Amino acid sequence: MASAYENILYEVKGPVGYLTLNRPEKMNALSNNLRAEMIHALKNAEGDPQVSVIVVRGAGRTFSAGYDIGGGRDAPAGSPYVHPISRRPDVGSLHMGPVEWAHHVIDTNWVIWEIQKPVIAQIHGYCLAGGTELATMCDFRIVTEDAIIGYPPVRAMTTMDNMWAPWHLPMAKARELAYLGDPITGKEMAHWGWANRAVPGEQLQATVDEFAHRLSLIDQQMLIYSKRSVNRAYEVMGIRTALYAGADIQALSSIRPQGGVFNAISAERGLKAALQWRDGPFADYGTHGKKTERRPQDLPKTPPAPSGNY
Repeated sequence: MASAYENILYEVKGPVGYLTLNRPEKMNALSNNLRAEMIHALKNAEGDPQVSVIVVRGAGRTFSAGYDIGGGRDAPAGSPYVHPISRRPDVGSLHMGPVEWAHHVIDTNWVIWEIQKPVIAQIHGYCLAGGTELATMCDFRIVTEDAIIGYPPVRAMTTMDNMWAPWHLPMAKARELAYLGDPITGKEMAHWGWANRAVPGEQLQATVDEFAHRLSLIDQQMLIYSKRSVNRAYEVMGIRTALYAGADIQALSSIRPQGGVFNAISAERGLKAALQWRDGPFADYGTHGKKTERRPQDLPKTPPAPSGNY
């Protein structure tokens, strides 16, 4: 069985529902429509008695490069999957203020947390920024050893929208990721406990399939109550409050004096120039190892406005 969407693919094979992010030409950048279609498919899977386990994966060469910051975030006119006012996934409050983005994306990904059935993130290639937030809210993460996980926006844009790092990593590594956003391999992330498995790329699909089918051997109601029990334990420890507090701080970080520089460079000279300005001094991600300095002449010609929703 398969369902037709514009930005995702969804199909059911036996007891497993496979949800594929399907914007490979954009490295599966998370547009509003893609995220809304994802929520729709997740709820369909939750309500399907045939489906016991859900897998979220990415088409093409990567899982997801994060939220679409290249001008393609808006949902197409007439999309039935977004709210008609906010034009975003219809979850929680509309969160339409200028610095409400982090609250909105937490509400969206929190649906994965509350979906009764276990969700596995199948990760290859890049899993960056918003891609890490999506993957982290899944119950399990199975990655290729050479996958690249990171959060580069913290270098120049805002703090993490979803401050998941302290919940999944030792304190020193959580600080390293949250402060620097440096790339970490899938093998390393399995070592630190964020990923359940790290395998060679050619073994990824088979490993995910086997793991999903092992889960499906347990009756659905038992899986539902096991997931709920673990979730509620983390909620008692404060994860819900902590993530929303992190969103409040993200909003503050977006209105600091330099908060709008990245967006202003992108508007003047294009996204590629903005990414080079952000990551060039670190010589990683899309810079191909070429180190460049941030020079005064690289700054935007007009004073940048606060970034708000990047």
